[in-house]
Amino acid sequence: MTGYADDLALAHLLADRADAIATARFRALDLRVEAKPDLTPVSDADTAVEREIRALLAEHRPADGLLGEEYGAQSSANPNGRRWIIDPIDGTKNFVRGVPIWATLIALYDGDLPAVGVVSAPALGRRWWASAGAGAYAGPGPAAGERIGVSAVRGVADASFCYSSLNGWEEAGRLDAVLDLMRDSWRSRAYGDFYGYMLLAEGALDVMAEPELSVWDVAALVPILTEAGGTVTDLAGQPAPAGAPGTDSSVVATNGVLHADILARLDRPAAR
Repeated sequence: MTGYADDLALAHLLADRADAIATARFRALDLRVEAKPDLTPVSDADTAVEREIRALLAEHRPADGLLGEEYGAQSSANPNGRRWIIDPIDGTKNFVRGVPIWATLIALYDGDLPAVGVVSAPALGRRWWASAGAGAYAGPGPAAGERIGVSAVRGVADASFCYSSLNGWEEAGRLDAVLDLMRDSWRSRAYGDFYGYMLLAEGALDVMAEPELSVWDVAALVPILTEAGGTVTDLAGQPAPAGAPGTDSSVVATNGVLHADILARLDRPAAR
């Protein structure tokens, strides 16, 4: 048991309720989808899941702060600034097209400490979770989880490199560096969203990198990756963010051994 065991148990409860709501709406013929101001899609499942999580946190952790993708932030009454960070459905574009790679992301940050992370992907029948100092686990649910860890791959030539898309890297001016990394790697695949990071935590791949993510896309991943033995930073090598809305950041996650090499490779400026 750890100091965050009760919080982790609550996060599993939140994930159970989220799974029930989202699964009922997945591939529903009457699913409602709208465009947000940034032109990304939001479904009625996204909003319903976040409303349910907010209601449960108001009941069980009323003093904690909360940041959710769909309904924004509320401040923390705790002196150390404990707050939950929620992405009700990560992979909404997959969700609305009937692709089963989507998940609810639930994180608790205790000040700057990534204390709890739960990633629940019910259409895949899999969940990943961790709490600070207690290791990372995966399985159908908390009653049937196995401890997970990153790979021991030591060289890029033996590494499996994962990314989300090439368009973002082109916009970031680093497409040439990414293409070279793909060529130098043993294998490259674009699993995207949460899934590549969780495969990294399980040791199934070795590097996952994206040029721009929002806080709610990252927060739940960090405790799982770090407790699995991985390293997560931005492209400058700074800790992965858990800041306010609008503080989008690059994310580079590795098995730790490869991290310095990957950062150096991705830091190469675009060819002129």
